[in-house]
Amino acid sequence: MNTDFSIDLDQLQCTPSPKSVQGLHWKRAMDALLILLALPFLIPLALLIVLLIRSGSRGPILFRQERVGYLGRRFRCFKFRTMFMDADTATHQGHLHELMNSNTPMMKMDSKGDSRIIPFGVWIRASGLDELPQLINVLRGEMSLVGPRPCLPYEYNKYLPWQKERFVTMPGLTGLWQVSGKNKTTFVEMIQLDIRYAKYKTPGGDLKIILLTIPALLIQMLETRQARKAFFRPVRRKASHCKFATEPPFFARAALVGAVQARDGENVWIRKETKLNT
Repeated sequence: MNTDFSIDLDQLQCTPSPKSVQGLHWKRAMDALLILLALPFLIPLALLIVLLIRSGSRGPILFRQERVGYLGRRFRCFKFRTMFMDADTATHQGHLHELMNSNTPMMKMDSKGDSRIIPFGVWIRASGLDELPQLINVLRGEMSLVGPRPCLPYEYNKYLPWQKERFVTMPGLTGLWQVSGKNKTTFVEMIQLDIRYAKYKTPGGDLKIILLTIPALLIQMLETRQARKAFFRPVRRKASHCKFATEPPFFARAALVGAVQARDGENVWIRKETKLNT
């Protein structure tokens, strides 16, 4: 897929063009048709995720969060809950602030370990299945299947004027950014990809993005697994190296074996001495 970022950003205006407004009609029709066709597969998948969440933690299944969507309008976005209740958000805000003000890839905190995430939560997030309830937002007309990700209010408040051009189209579950590298792109590159999609979206382009989303998610799951394995490996090696040296039962067993050996050795010496004397 073409990921050319050559967009005349200075000429962008944060207002919807007539073509952009007309695009909402075919997107609504396509979204409804594709959701209807996918329901037989989506319902069992959603039930499985519900069971995983219920087995891993207590609390509501769905997580509701305020997001910013089309033309800066705010709405309640639905997700499967993958974090423990009352999880601290300050850490995420700090991580997001760093990504927005640096040239580093848009990596999630999941790969480095996040104590806020429930069991099975890492893989639900890596597979993108935590966003499945956003189909409700699509049916309500607040989102589309394809489009820029709806951002958080404190993220929106930090956007530069030209960056808000990404909001001239409906936000989506997947998009051009998600199938163009995602975790390997910087924040500015993400914005440029979203603006490019908002200006040049087509029905054929949406279908292509939807088809490319599946392999993109599989690659994301593999990269998450590799990143977590690389991050936790040194800790495991260190723990295994000093495992027995820090366990009190080890010393107890060693002392007991030493005492038995000393006793047996002493008994052998006494028997030898007695035999010589006789």
